[in-house]
Amino acid sequence: MKDKALLFINGEPPKSFPTLNDYDLIACTDGAFHYLKQGNFPLDQLDFISGDFDSHTGSDENVYQEKFILTLDQDKTDFHKALEIILERGFHSVDVLGASGGEQDHFLGNLTVAYAFKDQLNIKFYDEFSVYYFISKNFKLNGVKNKMISLYPFPSVENITTKGLNWPLTNGSLSITSRIGTRNFAIEDEVSVEYELGDLLFFVGRDGIKYPEIY
Repeated sequence: MKDKALLFINGEPPKSFPTLNDYDLIACTDGAFHYLKQGNFPLDQLDFISGDFDSHTGSDENVYQEKFILTLDQDKTDFHKALEIILERGFHSVDVLGASGGEQDHFLGNLTVAYAFKDQLNIKFYDEFSVYYFISKNFKLNGVKNKMISLYPFPSVENITTKGLNWPLTNGSLSITSRIGTRNFAIEDEVSVEYELGDLLFFVGRDGIKYPEIY
């Protein structure tokens, strides 16, 4: 089984990059290709550039043409199609940069795409503020004391119990229409979350942490 992939998508460009040697595959969507090029990213490290190229100028076709994968299905986003390629290439873990910022409907769409793949891919999103991902129904994370922790139901979670948080839950319920669990923080080094039904996004504040420190 191949290890980990890195994917850049077309949201707000990251201000720092992870250590590329930590990844067995590095890819981007066509929209993200623009900010990577402007940010002096080593484009020769990209394994593929995918999308419908509706935002691509074509100026780099001769140099990077062998890396282009044209995906024309308009019923899927470029992020969705890139994850399909990563999955087809045998990867089951992917770190995603550029998912948030910019137009917020894109951000919500990216979360929905991640939800569709959550049983096939271990997807972790990174931005300048936090790391976030869907968690299992029995989850623990160490090394988080004093960090911001947010629990976001997708769309609801039942019988949830947490330990290590300033405002704990005991057999509680969360729902995007009534009660969510954002802006909590860890008072212990280890935080644990257990729940019975639903799906849950887990956010950890980065607090200035730079790559390659990965949760």
